[in-house]
Amino acid sequence: MSAVEQDGDRNLGRLVAKATADLSALVHDEIALAKAEIRQDVKRASIGGGAITAAGILALFALPVLSFAAAYGIHNLGLGLAWSFLIVGAAYLLIAAVLGLFAVAKFKKVKKPEKSMASARKSAAVLQHVRPHPRPAGALPADATVTRSSV
Repeated sequence: MSAVEQDGDRNLGRLVAKATADLSALVHDEIALAKAEIRQDVKRASIGGGAITAAGILALFALPVLSFAAAYGIHNLGLGLAWSFLIVGAAYLLIAAVLGLFAVAKFKKVKKPEKSMASARKSAAVLQHVRPHPRPAGALPADATVTRSSV
């Protein structure tokens, strides 16, 4: 092998190593972007989940106890007992509805990691058009020749 052929092999080796490193860095960067987007959406979903949990706890535990106390308090003001319970129950359901709407608004802000998906699509499109480097005519080993009888 001449010195020129050895330099060409070294340059090709460096190019392949650099392309491999660049591709690895690209994949790592896309994964980091996806993690960041998902982390942001998980935070939004957890806030919405906390609000809906608070609404459920308020509706299930506080409603009966406070309803009895408030209804009997209103009844002591002179209103009928049935009307007193109806007013208190409606007030608690209104509070639960407001918290539920708040939770729905938070859940609607959760979305797909669109930036990561777009970046991955672009990378895939670029990689689909990459063609392997053509080999010189004498680059195949002697035992790798293909004949009609071996096909």
